Amino acid sequence: MTISAHHQDLSRRERQILDILYRSGHATAAEVQGALPEPPSYSAVRALLRILEEKGHVRHEQDGPRYIYLPTVAHDNAQRSALRHILQTFFNGSAEQAISALLDDDASRLSSSELDRLANLIDHARKSGV
Repeated sequence: MTISAHHQDLSRRERQILDILYRSGHATAAEVQGALPEPPSYSAVRALLRILEEKGHVRHEQDGPRYIYLPTVAHDNAQRSALRHILQTFFNGSAEQAISALLDDDASRLSSSELDRLANLIDHARKSGV
């Protein structure tokens, strides 16, 4: 199952935990708890990790007595999958509409260097026939 099939069924806490695992690559329940804002109890964190495992987002490896938790989908794959879902849901699958919305948003004014990098990406995509 892909992450886009699941990602809507995540609570705010579950998304926070996945973000921590994507950033660190792997973590114990105690490390996850330590990285969470206003962390719940250790047993609540363990329960959330178990739920994420049941949903297919997380797996664990045994390291002696400890469980090390890892995301099941690579972060860049998850990003692409989530972005495809957003494009389909909010922009009729149109990358142009999504980019236009980002460029029109006052809160996210892009710097000149960011616009230059985007222009270079567009030129590259045009040349490679993507």
